[in-house]
Amino acid sequence: MVIQLSIALVAVAFIFLVVFLILTLRKGMTTLSETNKTLVDVRNAIHGLTGEASQLIHTANQVTKDVKGKIETIDPIFESAHNVGEVIQSVTESVIKTAAGIGHTLNQELEKPPVKHQNHQIRINTKSQ
Repeated sequence: MVIQLSIALVAVAFIFLVVFLILTLRKGMTTLSETNKTLVDVRNAIHGLTGEASQLIHTANQVTKDVKGKIETIDPIFESAHNVGEVIQSVTESVIKTAAGIGHTLNQELEKPPVKHQNHQIRINTKSQ
């Protein structure tokens, strides 16, 4: 009788195990089905994004070409402005040197004592020596 009871208990346990496995497999199948749907949606979204990204890259290439062309058009203007800047700097340096020379000459002239004439007028000697 113990053997028959043990066999019955094993059979009931095996039935519960089979039922539990069937429920688990059904949940797993449902989860896999939802995962497949999600993957299909993701693939469709990726294909859409790939097309948009391709258009974006194409547009970026066109903008880059346009900007390069405009830079090449404006480049001579900047080069001319640079040359004008160099000329202005050269003229400024010449003016500064000339002004320094004139200032030095004036300082030498001012250091000479004034000459008094007989009619009591003061005359400054402006001729350089």
